[in-house]
Amino acid sequence: MRKFLMIGTLAMAASAFAGMAVAAEFYVVRDATTKKCTVVDTKPTTTTTTVVDNGVFKTKAEAETSMKTMKVCTSQ
Repeated sequence: MRKFLMIGTLAMAASAFAGMAVAAEFYVVRDATTKKCTVVDTKPTTTTTTVVDNGVFKTKAEAETSMKTMKVCTSQ
């Protein structure tokens, strides 16, 4: 019984650690046709949008605040 309890505890700890290791990332991207910037939670894979600046942020709020100061996003 103790053996199963230890295995279960280790399995739960490993899954919790794996969940924490995957941190959310937000990107400020600019659409090539509309020239508008937006915040997205996945890195763009198409050629119609490009990541602005270095554009990787830990929170959406941080990305939105930074987007307001990016020259390419404010000179529309």
